[in-house]
Amino acid sequence: MTDQLGQSQVLPYLCALQQYGYRFHLISCEKPDKFERHKGLIETICTANNIQWHPLPYTKTPPVLSTIKDVRSIRKKAFSLHREHHFDMVHCRGYIPALIGLKMKRKFGTGFLFDMRGLWANEKVDAGTWKLTNPVFRVVYNYFKKKEKQFLEQADYTISLTHAAKAEICSWKHIVNNPVRMDVIPCCADLDLFDPAHVEEKIKAAIREELKIGKNETILSYLGSIGGWYMLEEMLDFFLAYNKAYPSARFFFITGDHHDLIRQKAAERNISPEKIIIRPALRNEVPASIALSTHAVFFIRPTYSKISSSPTKQAELMGMGIPVVTNDGVGDTAAVIGQYKSGIVIDSFTPGAYKKAVAQLQEFDFQPDNIRAGASGYFSLQEGVEKYNNIYRAILFN
Repeated sequence: MTDQLGQSQVLPYLCALQQYGYRFHLISCEKPDKFERHKGLIETICTANNIQWHPLPYTKTPPVLSTIKDVRSIRKKAFSLHREHHFDMVHCRGYIPALIGLKMKRKFGTGFLFDMRGLWANEKVDAGTWKLTNPVFRVVYNYFKKKEKQFLEQADYTISLTHAAKAEICSWKHIVNNPVRMDVIPCCADLDLFDPAHVEEKIKAAIREELKIGKNETILSYLGSIGGWYMLEEMLDFFLAYNKAYPSARFFFITGDHHDLIRQKAAERNISPEKIIIRPALRNEVPASIALSTHAVFFIRPTYSKISSSPTKQAELMGMGIPVVTNDGVGDTAAVIGQYKSGIVIDSFTPGAYKKAVAQLQEFDFQPDNIRAGASGYFSLQEGVEKYNNIYRAILFN
């Protein structure tokens, strides 16, 4: 919960759902450094919303063994809490919690919601984390694909982030009684927070002054983590094409990650240091940071597992009315852009594709209000909460 993702994709939903009368006990594994810095904030949010938070330490190394340790820790805590509180349902966000959720369904008869978040085992392979040439990782991969089958077959309900992943899963012949009971809830955004009308001008002005960004400067922005799935070098190559069309443009990275790497890769492309702006942002600063943008870009490696990906940044950028350039092959991203005319989709990572996308940016008259309306239509947090409430009721009362 002390990660940005926990604060954008877990707590807002729980805070809203508890208003329907649900009472939550929240178990999470926390990274020690972030826990020390942000635990007070999370405790305040949870206390104000009658959420009982049970943070556990997250262990990263050694691979596999650390995960086994975390699973045992979560299971011990969950079983202990169940003996005291007699839970009606367990909402499992991801494959690791689902291991415990399935056990609790079998042992105690609790309802089991598999909120899968993505094709996790395939993501590990696609990312190169689990190399199937290694016998240990091959065993781990096969184990989780077997558990995935069980989760899908035995969950009372499954949630997919994308329609693309739902269609893929429902086509699998090895799942008993497919199609499974499944709904789609994308990574939504708090559109009260991500609203240009609600941006605090003093925060925006302070960031502009700190970074020496002029009021009429052309700014291409990137929001979020660097590395992993996110294609830094390709985005910098895109900026080269963008900068030819917008000679005064600068590239603003809103991130706390790998500042030296960003500057190194920019220098390798002879991008002037003055063209690169890098600044991390606290959650309450993110909308004001985005508001400085003319356009935004994010490229994600379009591997098989990414059909299940719903980038939170897309919802937040659309909420702020910012046109985005992104690539095809990632969840429902391209379909959303096409439906709501909220940006440009490239089909290859080539100079020609970048030049064409920049030309389209110049030609198309993007309307920020229309882009924001698209966010309200597809990524509304309240709509997501309503879907969760309906699924909870289907599990608890049907």
